[in-house]
Amino acid sequence: GAQFYLGEMYDRGEGVPQDYTEAVKWYRKAAEQGIAIAQFTLGVMYSNGEGVPQNHTEAAKWYQKAAEQGDAAAQYNLGLMYSNGEGVPQNEAEAAKWYQKAAEQGDAAAQYNLGWMYSNGEGVPQNHTEAAWWYQKAAEQGNAAAQHNLGLLYSNGEGVPQNHTEAAKWYRKAAEQGDATAQVKLGLLYANGEGVPQNDAEAAWWYQKAVEQGHAAAQYFLGFLYYNGEGVPQNKVAAYALMILAGMQDEDYRESRNLVRKELTPAQIAEGQELAAQLQERISEEQ
Repeated sequence: GAQFYLGEMYDRGEGVPQDYTEAVKWYRKAAEQGIAIAQFTLGVMYSNGEGVPQNHTEAAKWYQKAAEQGDAAAQYNLGLMYSNGEGVPQNEAEAAKWYQKAAEQGDAAAQYNLGWMYSNGEGVPQNHTEAAWWYQKAAEQGNAAAQHNLGLLYSNGEGVPQNHTEAAKWYRKAAEQGDATAQVKLGLLYANGEGVPQNDAEAAWWYQKAVEQGHAAAQYFLGFLYYNGEGVPQNKVAAYALMILAGMQDEDYRESRNLVRKELTPAQIAEGQELAAQLQERISEEQ
């Protein structure tokens, strides 16, 4: 234990000058004595190339040792390495095995990844019920991606009974954490009055959040509301500007952009192009 803590002191520069090489020396001594946290940390040092040359094979070796002792973080990292084929041959079944072990210990990222594998039938047989189970576990711990994907399963009635109210609940949790796709999907539920009372102003508010993150579908949907004056004051110049941005990212939106353009005067077209440039600049600054 003392060797590991000495390694941590050098790693963090607490009471001694920060020195990754010294940190690795002490982590290795503890790791070779079978201390799981030291094995995991030594794996991290090899993963990041701190104090040693980056070496994914060595990282995987030390993660494996810690994982076999039940260290959840090492199990998750080993799962990632099998998923990505880093330091070990790519093997989705092995990845799922290690994610499962970490997930059962309550690791939210592992729960999400395991849910995704069940959803997509990678490394495990496709099973939406299992996917929903693991997404729920991660979602309850605040994992935004899991909250979004759980919302999607409720929207589609996959692995859970279709329930737009539940979908809206989980999309909202992810949306409040800044998940742009969840913001758009929550906006669509407000626009259609599914799972929430129909409210175009609420739809516009959530679309705006995703627009600020440069989300193409949000730009299109908010543009559509401005075009029709639904939930926002009608403004075809703003609609055109938003559809320019959407069309820059996805050619599917270009036809709508061109239809709006036909209704504008040359001065309005120029104004819309200027507004689009200003919006794009703001988005770039925030990203």
